[in-house]
Amino acid sequence: MGNPSGEPPEDDAERRRRDRDTEPIPPIRDEGPGFGSGPAYSDGPSYSDGPAYSDDIGYAGEERRAGTRGWVRDPDGGPEISEEELAGLRVDASGMPLGPRRVLPLEDEPTPLVARYLFPTERYRGEWKRHKIYLATPVLVGLLATFVLGYLSGFLAVQAGGGLTTVAVLIWLAIMGWVAWRVADWYFDRFILTNKRVMVVNGIITRQVAMMPLLRVTDMKYEQSPLGRTLNYGTFVLESAGQEQALREIKYLPNPNELYLRVVEEMYEPQAVEARLGKEAEEAKADDGA
Repeated sequence: MGNPSGEPPEDDAERRRRDRDTEPIPPIRDEGPGFGSGPAYSDGPSYSDGPAYSDDIGYAGEERRAGTRGWVRDPDGGPEISEEELAGLRVDASGMPLGPRRVLPLEDEPTPLVARYLFPTERYRGEWKRHKIYLATPVLVGLLATFVLGYLSGFLAVQAGGGLTTVAVLIWLAIMGWVAWRVADWYFDRFILTNKRVMVVNGIITRQVAMMPLLRVTDMKYEQSPLGRTLNYGTFVLESAGQEQALREIKYLPNPNELYLRVVEEMYEPQAVEARLGKEAEEAKADDGA
């Protein structure tokens, strides 16, 4: 019979070649070294529960959160960090901390030396001694006198007898008395801040008390020399409204930047200071009760 489609009949060789070309691809088997359970992707040391991805290294309790680029630790498995602690770690472009600055007085209550100069309705904020650099000159003079007069007294005892040695010892005692006077003067010298005024109290035998109301301060600045920036002390300069004031320049104050912020805050934000100190007092009472 003829071919109804009009196409020439194909021979057996052509049919076998066509069947071979159109033979379906066999499915990939699970066995074998490439993709099976062999050494490449098996439960062996590469991707097993061994030390690389075990719970002991740091990948346990972690998950890949949606919208993140990496693995994050489960908050239940890590330390808790409060907002106050995070605020202390934040810095601005210059590297200065952005958290709240706390400038607290040295003591909660005034010392007896200062309390006698405060009237009942004002609130005590703090008192500060001058920086210890104030003692540098008397201490150096005392050390130098000790070495020089000690050597001189020994030399005079051998060469000229005991009379001149006694004179050298008396000179040394006079110098050391002056040094002790300067140290006592430093100890009794205080810079005092309240919610109404700033004061400077100094003197041992003759006491001097100078003060300026905060409401009358028109300008305030502090100056720091290179040595002052290194040792953290400075000089405060207070200006009043066109009048000659008893308190204008205070030298050798410690922590001048923090002290400056405390005085300025007391001048412009007294309500905020009261609120903060009240909160701190409540927290201290709660801690004592606990």
